[in-house]
Amino acid sequence: MNCPGCGEEVGDAKFCPGCGQGIEMVEEIGEVSAQKYCPDCNVEVGEANFCPDCGGKTDPLPKEEEIYEETYEEPVYTSSKYSIQQFLDKTSEKMVGNEIFELENPYLLDVNLNGKVWAKLGSMVAYTGDIKFKKQSSLEGGISKFVMKKVSGENSKLMSAKGQGHVYLADSGKRITILNMEGNRLFVNGNDVLAFEESIDWEIKMMSGAGAMSGGLFNIRLEGEGMIAITTHYTPITLAVTPDRPVYTDPNATVAWSDGLSLDYKTDVNLGTLFGRGSGETFQMSFRGNGFVIVQPYEEIAGGYGQM
Repeated sequence: MNCPGCGEEVGDAKFCPGCGQGIEMVEEIGEVSAQKYCPDCNVEVGEANFCPDCGGKTDPLPKEEEIYEETYEEPVYTSSKYSIQQFLDKTSEKMVGNEIFELENPYLLDVNLNGKVWAKLGSMVAYTGDIKFKKQSSLEGGISKFVMKKVSGENSKLMSAKGQGHVYLADSGKRITILNMEGNRLFVNGNDVLAFEESIDWEIKMMSGAGAMSGGLFNIRLEGEGMIAITTHYTPITLAVTPDRPVYTDPNATVAWSDGLSLDYKTDVNLGTLFGRGSGETFQMSFRGNGFVIVQPYEEIAGGYGQM
């Protein structure tokens, strides 16, 4: 430290040996430490709480983090959280990922189209690019599909989307799940099929027996290589089926099941007198074998592929 009057180096002395001028208190703050002096007599006290000369109480030595906190300022946001820009930032299309099917949000499917896909008729909410939509014709897919469509009362309930661009699909605000089939086979309630790639082989199948009595439900067999998108009301649950643990489900709440399961029906006529629904309480689907069943926490009373 130098004397402020004559500039002579005085070290930690209280008075300059050259001119006798009193030396003011000096505080030095380094990267992680600081010197502290008594505010009354200017004696260096280090980290002591009281001055060794006059006994006066000293201020606490500032810590490193406190020194940095004094200089940090919180950013100031001037725009409202309800501004149009905030809304655009939150809801603008993401367009991320390279898969043909991507989720914009849990309820909206983005089809990155460069070719052709099948989708539920009426599910398109928007699109960009050069894309043509066409209802499935009665004979498209072969005579077996034609016969089944006539039996089930179906006429052009699927549509094709062909071209290049982005197609956005949704179904009454239902939650969407994307599955990569990877050569597997899956049976899906027809009303819960939203879209699938052209490479997927499919066939409409009618539930017989009690399944037909409970509302004439139809399902679609999907298999092969490619993506499919199914829908559920709310978040579904997947139940494991094992030889010693069969699973029974309400047909109107059953979304899909894996290949290799033995499907039968369990009836309880007595329940029909207790419940006015006449649905899953009276007729239950019975699954046995090894696999899984997907169930939603909702009964689609109108259900089935025939109600798409």
